[in-house]
Amino acid sequence: MKALVVDDSMTIRRIVIKALGMVGIQDTVEAADGTEALSAVNEQDFDVILLDWNMPKLTGIDTLRSIRKAGKTVPVIMVTTEAEKSRVIEAIKAGANDYLIKPFAPDQLAAKVKNAVPAATP
Repeated sequence: MKALVVDDSMTIRRIVIKALGMVGIQDTVEAADGTEALSAVNEQDFDVILLDWNMPKLTGIDTLRSIRKAGKTVPVIMVTTEAEKSRVIEAIKAGANDYLIKPFAPDQLAAKVKNAVPAATP
């Protein structure tokens, strides 16, 4: 199992990676913005992508739209502070599989990943 963790905060990326380890995902790639994420998605296959909304260069929602436009069906979980219902709906319409509001407990993230990627079990 391989995950792409996209967030402009290194601290958040570390927290997400630790939570992924809780569901047995040790193979992770990090990206600090949407541009880096798209490069990674074009070069490698991932089992799940955890994507922040607010980032420099290319936002998470625009990154998600680009991933879906390219025909990629990898599960994408938005991990963000954007809690408004309209944002959640926008992300789901753009192709997000799930949505997690920051701050979150590691077990909440682990549950979302297990739901999106049933093969992810410790």
